[in-house]
Amino acid sequence: MQDIETDVLIAGGGPCGLMLANELGRRGVRTLLVDMKPGTAFNPQANATQARTMEHFRRLGFAHEVRAQGLPPDHPTDIAYFTRYTGWELARLALPTAAQAVRNVRTMGGAWSAAELPHRVSQKFVEAILRRHAQAYATNDIRYGWKLVEFEDVGEEVRAMVSSHPTPPPGGEGGRQRVRAKYLVGADGSRSLVRNALGIAWGGATGVRRDFMGGQMFAVYLRAPGFYEVFPHARAWMYVSVNAQRRAFMASVDGQSEFAFHAAVHEGEDAERWTAADARRVFAQALGCEIPIEVLSCGTWTAGHSLVAQSFQRGRVFIAGDAAHLFTPTGGLGYNTAVEDAVNLGWKLASAVRGLNPPALLDSYEIERRPLAVRNTGYARHFADSVGLFPARPVLEEDGPAGDVARHEASLHLDAHVRLEFNIPGVTFGGRYERSPLIVAEGSAAPADEANHYVPTARPGGRPPHAWLDDGRSLFDTFHREWTLLALGPDVPSTAPFESAARALGIDLHVVHHGAPALRDLYEAPLALIRPDQIVAWRGAQARGAERILRRAIGFSW
Repeated sequence: MQDIETDVLIAGGGPCGLMLANELGRRGVRTLLVDMKPGTAFNPQANATQARTMEHFRRLGFAHEVRAQGLPPDHPTDIAYFTRYTGWELARLALPTAAQAVRNVRTMGGAWSAAELPHRVSQKFVEAILRRHAQAYATNDIRYGWKLVEFEDVGEEVRAMVSSHPTPPPGGEGGRQRVRAKYLVGADGSRSLVRNALGIAWGGATGVRRDFMGGQMFAVYLRAPGFYEVFPHARAWMYVSVNAQRRAFMASVDGQSEFAFHAAVHEGEDAERWTAADARRVFAQALGCEIPIEVLSCGTWTAGHSLVAQSFQRGRVFIAGDAAHLFTPTGGLGYNTAVEDAVNLGWKLASAVRGLNPPALLDSYEIERRPLAVRNTGYARHFADSVGLFPARPVLEEDGPAGDVARHEASLHLDAHVRLEFNIPGVTFGGRYERSPLIVAEGSAAPADEANHYVPTARPGGRPPHAWLDDGRSLFDTFHREWTLLALGPDVPSTAPFESAARALGIDLHVVHHGAPALRDLYEAPLALIRPDQIVAWRGAQARGAERILRRAIGFSW
């Protein structure tokens, strides 16, 4: 059996693994990705792509493809709450359609100044796009229907066995194949073989019980062509039912007839045994009447997790995505956090494979990403408490004064909650690598970390402030694909020290000049060093110490 030799072996072909394959493929790194599924996701799964994730898709050149998927361009993306879908409407957050988002983003400032706004699209569509682009890179070998069987880190490399799936019968080699890789990344989900083999335990909270979004949930992927015929309200993207019989939420998959429906399972109910008939019964409870539906798939999952692995790395082996952190999906943070894991790890693995940076650069992955996972799981837990601990009493559905009072109280709470959970520029843009040894810190105070409030800042360690240029381009579109030195304002100091130091260190750095004084004011400095993952590594008034700054940024000085 001839070994496969590769630079990076990725276990898992969900959003995290596929995003990592794109990051590595565009840098010419030999990558083998295996996933036991026959293909990308059939079920909708995650349904919200945050603005920062869309900015990364834009950086890779396919944000427009993602935005074209899912809902029709003129379909509302509101989040709305009802006693039942055919009952009283309790609260609503109106949000722009996909077409409006493309127009509106160019006029938005402050917290929502961005290259891209969020997009409501099911993960199944995103994965298909990620896979298509990953497969286009000549150095990528993407294998669905294959799984990681075992691995060993032997110091100078990782030796692994992969197998075509289903597993061959005992005694038969079947599609088994040995792999020798420089690095292994386990992006293989919450039951990660990689994490378990490494013996890395979870930390955080699990088993949290709530009336809603805490405990067992029943998921149904369904087709309901007659839904809008009985639905008496304005269309939305997400529909949430709040009643004492059955709490649920439902996201529109295609804006026409397909929906991802998730209902709370009560104590004493055995949802593991539920069939398509039960799916129809539970859906009718949330809807408030019976209509014909086609059940495309159904199953259970557990809400109430806010878990983070105690380590993200052992030697040459890393974990990312759901293998490293497990969310209750309020806020839609799990999938988006997973994408940023891949963005962070991708450029570092590529640099290490090429021998351009010290191995210590890879140690920064856990240092930078684990605190963000703890932060984001905490925000998701807070959002879940806000909606899940709110009691849905029978009086909500009563006619008369008592029902009116109860619905008014519910409307006040849910109106505040929907803005807490879904208007989150601080969560989306405000993640920072404060304790990273790769960041050249400065004396300014860290900005407050607030879910619903964000003030753009070029303080090193965070996302660069965004602006639209006079020629219509996004500032981010002018960044180099690897390292960028922004030279801002009409009078900038010489950038020659950075350019010569970058050549000596083998860093692919481009100097990008923008003369507008407003950009210099926005960054509060004429020079800013931007990493390949679009994080500010340093800013300053002059280029003295350029070699020291660059060495710090790529891991040589810690």
